[in-house]
Amino acid sequence: MFIDKAKIYVKAGDGGNGCVAFLREKYVPFGGPAGGDGGKGGDIILVADSSLQTLMDFKYKRHYKAERGQHGQGGNKKGKDGEDLILKVPVGTVVKDAETGEIIADLVKEGQSVVVAKGGKGGRGNAAFKSPTNQAPMVAEKGEPGEEKWIELELKLLADVGIIGFPNAGKSTLISILSKARPKIADYPFTTLTPVLGVLQLDVNDYIVLADIPGLIEGASEGLGLGHEFLRHIERTKFLIHLIDVSDFRERDSIDAFNIINKELEKYSPDLIKKPQIVVANKIDALSDKSLLDNLEKYFSERGYPFVAVSLITRENIDKLVNLIRETRDKMKKEETNESVILGNA
Repeated sequence: MFIDKAKIYVKAGDGGNGCVAFLREKYVPFGGPAGGDGGKGGDIILVADSSLQTLMDFKYKRHYKAERGQHGQGGNKKGKDGEDLILKVPVGTVVKDAETGEIIADLVKEGQSVVVAKGGKGGRGNAAFKSPTNQAPMVAEKGEPGEEKWIELELKLLADVGIIGFPNAGKSTLISILSKARPKIADYPFTTLTPVLGVLQLDVNDYIVLADIPGLIEGASEGLGLGHEFLRHIERTKFLIHLIDVSDFRERDSIDAFNIINKELEKYSPDLIKKPQIVVANKIDALSDKSLLDNLEKYFSERGYPFVAVSLITRENIDKLVNLIRETRDKMKKEETNESVILGNA
């Protein structure tokens, strides 16, 4: 089961109490103070792990508590620190304070970590309070309580390219052709119920990560269909592949379908509509009037969208699409490099 949101309660360990104790030594009042400090409570730490693909582990267990620090002991023995509790989350997890909505961390790299709850400091034993005017202190501190809070975990897939479009436009088929991903494919809406990642291998050390985003329909940004649950996964992508159905059996006008989906992206986040898009007209094998393709290419070219017509059934023009994906990726890399140089010289 794909789980990309979770809310959990975390409680760091309390600090151990300081100790009141005395040594039995001749000529030393009360034997001398020898109470040790308490140990520090354990932290709760989130660590990004690329072997995880979902927040499933946090669906059934929602409360997490780290070990408390042990109390100080006589003979100036410090209490043992509590063990840290390490929780592994998928790479791409955003951590938020559930009460304030503040982003605590965005874990986008393997091994990246964040302390979400700090353990309490151990209390000082009476040995720490000895002074020239107080040779036999009878006081010790209690350990500080560990931090506790509710946090929200939100997984945003790390993909270079997002594949969008209406259900049955061919998104699952496309990602299965371009990569080794094997999503469920059938001739009815909402076949894909969870985002699917695939890798397009361009060369030995050159690849592009693709994400099939399911269930985009009109009203998705307001909760209709499945799309509103997964639109967040498009936010990290560099550009989009927008599939439109051009077959004789299409349910809606191809341009209308394109504009409807883009309106949903804009409603969800104005930044999404700014992402570059490659428009892919699919199912040309089932199109009788080929003049439609010329009209579509003119329409999208005038608006700055690269356009390619393909058949995922016959594999026609798939090589053109792959080249277009590569060119778009390389162009964006070059623009990012130039922007970095400009900023570096500023």
